Amino acid sequence: MTAIHRPSNVHLVNCGAIAGFVFLGGSFAQAFTRPGFDLRRHALSALTLGDLGWLQVTTFVLTGLLALAFAVGLRRALRPGWAGPALIGTYGIGMIGGGIFTPDPAFGWPSGAPAGLPEHLSTSNTLHTVFGAMAFMSLIVAGLVFARRYARQGRRAWMVHSYASSAAAFILTALPWSEESASLRFAFGAIVISSWLAAVSWRTRNDCLRSGGQ
Repeated sequence: MTAIHRPSNVHLVNCGAIAGFVFLGGSFAQAFTRPGFDLRRHALSALTLGDLGWLQVTTFVLTGLLALAFAVGLRRALRPGWAGPALIGTYGIGMIGGGIFTPDPAFGWPSGAPAGLPEHLSTSNTLHTVFGAMAFMSLIVAGLVFARRYARQGRRAWMVHSYASSAAAFILTALPWSEESASLRFAFGAIVISSWLAAVSWRTRNDCLRSGGQ
């Protein structure tokens, strides 16, 4: 893939790093401060529920919009090369959908929710699960795509980082582990993929600057 840079590209590419920090910062700030929320039992996406749920909805949607902007910047910078930007754009759509459609109250969160899972899952819960899976899987596959790109460029450390991030996220989120560990596993998976997204943004930004992007 060759790099084609425009003056606006650096700003668009920066959105990837911002997206990673917005999601992690917004989610974990709430996870450790909202009364009654227990990361050992409750998924980060459950923060979309309750009186302050709008904060996490905003975090999801803003992360998704930033990821879409990043995808546009990548598409301009990596011509030819559409797979990586398309996958990151898919991640953005998944995050927006995951914010719009919220999960069902469960495991005592928020206050008044059932002690376990609800007897019947809502359509919103199902769509949240679908969009969430879309977001995770798109970045897992994107990691493999970028690993191959970095291998062709001779960037061995970045290749290993991308492969390792994809493998770790897949192991944490896709393999059939115990349901009791699901919330923590997905939280760690979110850290892995969000950090990788921010790292790729930083790497591409530096490439743009070296090539004359402003």
